[in-house]
Amino acid sequence: MSDSPTTTSALKNPLALSAPPPLTEHPTAVYLSGLAPGSRPAMRQALDTIARVLTNGSCDAMTLDWTALRYKHTALVRTILMEKYAPATANKMLCAMRRVLKEALRLELIDAKDFARAVDIKSVQVCSELQGRALASKEIADLMQVCFDDPTPGGFRDAALIAILRGSGLRRREVVNLNLNDFDKSTGAMKVWGGKGGKNRTVYLPDAAISVVQDWLGIRGEESGSLLCHVNKAGCVVLRRLTPQAVLFILQKRGEQAGVGHFSAHDFRRTFISELLDSGVDISTVQRLAGHASPDLTARYDRRGEQTLRRAVQTLSIPGFRTKTERDSKN
Repeated sequence: MSDSPTTTSALKNPLALSAPPPLTEHPTAVYLSGLAPGSRPAMRQALDTIARVLTNGSCDAMTLDWTALRYKHTALVRTILMEKYAPATANKMLCAMRRVLKEALRLELIDAKDFARAVDIKSVQVCSELQGRALASKEIADLMQVCFDDPTPGGFRDAALIAILRGSGLRRREVVNLNLNDFDKSTGAMKVWGGKGGKNRTVYLPDAAISVVQDWLGIRGEESGSLLCHVNKAGCVVLRRLTPQAVLFILQKRGEQAGVGHFSAHDFRRTFISELLDSGVDISTVQRLAGHASPDLTARYDRRGEQTLRRAVQTLSIPGFRTKTERDSKN
């Protein structure tokens, strides 16, 4: 009788599972099941990559025996990821590895001391230069104008999309997941279901953005379904949900029409956070609106620039300060 693939893999590599455990006792399966659906594919891919690195391609995330990992293995993973990937990507993958090992500990599949040593690896140092940018008011105005100049349903939808991104700071996936009944026309409240980390929250649109969204709804109609949906080549509204990739295409198209330099959907989020902080809104409130896990993460989105820093210090006084003229007059 021939060996099963799992048995053969185990003979070739000591880090391979000898037999597949039940999914309820598999640390990878348990970890992935706790993630938001949108996050699972990326994290599964990261774990597959780590498994291949450790076994020379013979295992994936489900066939690797994570409970056999020790410090020598995780340190090797860190070194290889650091060489092959950008720091932020490498750290995201290392985080996934740590989380799987944490589930192994919770399932009592790995000794606490072995776990502590295995996860005792430093994150890859990230360059201090901030990624992304804040959009200037004129750039946003130009983007809105090219949408307003387009009398087709696509113009109304794209204006609503930009108004929501600019006025709420939602992530792409959160925007496309909005349904008609998640939007309150009277207050501008929008219910965000299953945001990052599976968290739900309520955000609010400014009055100007509410008006733009209502104009789109006058074209879309009141039938239940996705708030933002497809418009076909004939200019007809199709109640089919947009994808995050479609949002990128729309923004790229409108950016080229408006002559706005390269930007991403996430730059609207950076702009939203930066402007709220600049207007004096406390960071705890901004954190809640952005759906961040901590104020520290919110602070990383601050793109207010040097002018804000300069304005801030102008509020300070120097006790006993006198100008040169005043000092000369005293002598």
